[in-house]
Amino acid sequence: MKRYDKLIFATNSDTATGPMAQAIMQSKYLLDVLDIDSKGMVVLFPEPINPKAEAVLVSNGLTMKNHVSEPFVREDFNDRTLVLAISRDTCQKLRKEFDLPDDLPVYVLNEFVDRPQELTNPYGGTLADYGRCFAELEALISRLVILLNEEELLC
Repeated sequence: MKRYDKLIFATNSDTATGPMAQAIMQSKYLLDVLDIDSKGMVVLFPEPINPKAEAVLVSNGLTMKNHVSEPFVREDFNDRTLVLAISRDTCQKLRKEFDLPDDLPVYVLNEFVDRPQELTNPYGGTLADYGRCFAELEALISRLVILLNEEELLC
């Protein structure tokens, strides 16, 4: 039996790294169906993806041009939904704001895939900074796919 039905990438605004992570993850091969989404902690109104993030996605054969930022709601958290925060700060904010029990699957992406370095946030940076962030996300998500697929084989 599969462990998760849904995966949500968590960021502050859901306009750059979250949608990029979602697009990369959706392009990968998983052994079982997994609903993939991204959401933000501070979403006051729906916003499109950051133009630099979209440009980097397009240059890598992906797109999130129809993405609109979405806030987290209490119902997003359950034992069948894996929430991966892009930063430790976002993970801590999620746990505190929603008063989440420790046993819910809410983690920091790099820690979940056993990589020491947290993702570099490109916010306010150049297109090249967004490109480097994409490369970092690609590496982390490739590792994530391996872990999720191995988990499916063991179930």
